[in-house]
Amino acid sequence: MLMRTDPLREMDRIVQQLSGSTGTWSRPSTMPMDAYREGEQYVITLDLPGVAKDAIDIDVERNMLTVKAERRPVAKADDFQVELSERPLGVFSRQLVLADTLDTERITADYEAGVLTLRIPIAERAKPRKISIGGTTGRQQISG
Repeated sequence: MLMRTDPLREMDRIVQQLSGSTGTWSRPSTMPMDAYREGEQYVITLDLPGVAKDAIDIDVERNMLTVKAERRPVAKADDFQVELSERPLGVFSRQLVLADTLDTERITADYEAGVLTLRIPIAERAKPRKISIGGTTGRQQISG
């Protein structure tokens, strides 16, 4: 039901490994994600530790779901001096192609303890349903 699209992720990982760099200048890695079906909906959870709720943007256009989050630097005082910085800063982005069987009009989002949870219901048109048989109950003979 879901397809992950991030064509540059693998290339960034290889460049970081070859250069031995994990500094904040490089493109931040994508946010880790789990996706599963729970009853009549799909649930997507994304890890966003250290990201403020107001720094998360969720958009859906047709069947493309985009989640963007920005981890901002801490406020700096006059006597602020960085000793070590390993946590990447900047904008993180994740795009998912949603199946036509999902109801993109009724997506809900919750954010708690650094985890963004999206719930996407299955569309009514995609649920199994009974088809009644109409017409006459007997066979008709065709005369020639």
